[in-house]
Amino acid sequence: MNKGRLEAFSDGVIAIIITIMVLQLAVPKEPTFAALVPMLPIFLGYLLSFVYVAIYWNNHHHLLTICGNASGGVLWANMHLLFWMSLIPFATAWMGNNPADALPTALYGVILLLTAVAYEILQIRIVAVHPDAARVRSALGRDFKGRFSPVFYLAAIGLAFVSPVISHVLYAVVALLWIVPDQRLEQLYKKDAP
Repeated sequence: MNKGRLEAFSDGVIAIIITIMVLQLAVPKEPTFAALVPMLPIFLGYLLSFVYVAIYWNNHHHLLTICGNASGGVLWANMHLLFWMSLIPFATAWMGNNPADALPTALYGVILLLTAVAYEILQIRIVAVHPDAARVRSALGRDFKGRFSPVFYLAAIGLAFVSPVISHVLYAVVALLWIVPDQRLEQLYKKDAP
């Protein structure tokens, strides 16, 4: 399959994920700042999740630049990634409505961890079908952020049962770590430019 269909479908699913998240923000009945205060944890959860989805969209775009035609393995790996991403709105809403509770905070981390694992699997599948897989694998091998993010997620999942606030901070730290787009593939293409 041409990667254009894969990219278009993925963009559509990601747009729906963002739409679902924003639709979960309830409008307060009173037109006052005081009515907004109780919504702050819900909004902060939305903001964090929006940043995560934007990071995945950005890096997904960069990753697909190296994908020629999408093999069956790439298609299924992409669907695996989209499955875990589609659970982000649920986990966001549950954590936002229960910011001081361990289980929703831990589940949020589990969803982030499994989304990261799914992205790594997609990356492996795309590299496997690339004609110059060794060079791409070498460029992707220097992945500090990709190696440490799961460690932070695992720590945050465990710490949610000690202090959900610490977990929230760890989730934000990982997002800040990834806010600068992954430059490894761009650097690979700069070497190929005429």
